Amino acid sequence: MRPAILAILLALPAILHSQSVTLTPAIVESGSPELIRVHAAHPLTKIEGEWFGHKVLFFNGPGGNSWFALAGVDAEAPAGPSSLKITACSQEKPRDLSMTVEIHPAHYRTTTITVEPKFVEPGPEDKKLIEAASKAKEAAFAAAENDGAKDPLWSGNFQAPVKAAATDSFGTRRVFYGKTGNGKLASIHKGTDFRASTGTPVLAGNSGTVILAQKLFYEGNCVMVDHGLGLMSISMHLSRIDVKPGQQVTRGQILGLSGATGRVTGPHLHWAIRWQGVMLDPVKLLHLNLNNLK
Repeated sequence: MRPAILAILLALPAILHSQSVTLTPAIVESGSPELIRVHAAHPLTKIEGEWFGHKVLFFNGPGGNSWFALAGVDAEAPAGPSSLKITACSQEKPRDLSMTVEIHPAHYRTTTITVEPKFVEPGPEDKKLIEAASKAKEAAFAAAENDGAKDPLWSGNFQAPVKAAATDSFGTRRVFYGKTGNGKLASIHKGTDFRASTGTPVLAGNSGTVILAQKLFYEGNCVMVDHGLGLMSISMHLSRIDVKPGQQVTRGQILGLSGATGRVTGPHLHWAIRWQGVMLDPVKLLHLNLNNLK
């Protein structure tokens, strides 16, 4: 056999493998939501996946031969190769579709912000409020990650939660100072701020189930919506909440009004996207084409 033909035959499995799994966007950055598509020549019974230690939950698309998952890479994920594990199951033996995904760095800014001293150095009473808020959030996160859904609750593209401009604030390294100059707290901004004046209607980015609707210490009046398969959206600093836990909402439905509650410097909406404990860039999610997947 000629060397050129032999080389092609040896490379064929890799070529077929690369055509079986695609990621969108193709260039994967830290903080990036990713639409993973697995296409099979024959119908599959199920697909199982894992990425960065988190379960990747797939759902069957139109026609039966394509499976999709909405996943992503945390804002603090290190640059370099990562292992995306995928196992496709059919009537025959399971097929390993695992692949190496290169994570590219996203370049974030560093800023300083001055807030009320209690948000930098909370006192004993504030610490009790923080602890209670943490328990409420943990319960909501557990509900979203273990909702037992076989299909996503969302349908089609996500929409912006307010009719206002989004900033490039996701991933920004923030250093907080108290107004008295005392204290210092550094954190990463794991959401996107929208310039929305108090009283602006805040809308559901997509359909889902409300799993938290209450006042929290740092987040202020907060609404969390479970979109199924480990994906949720979080709206913070509201002046008013118009929904209740357990309520079903549709894309564009009013969740409440924007405001300036919690740790803020002024009225705005902080909108966050969480997948399996991973915080993703909301603006990049808005740019994903998720139509016609079900």
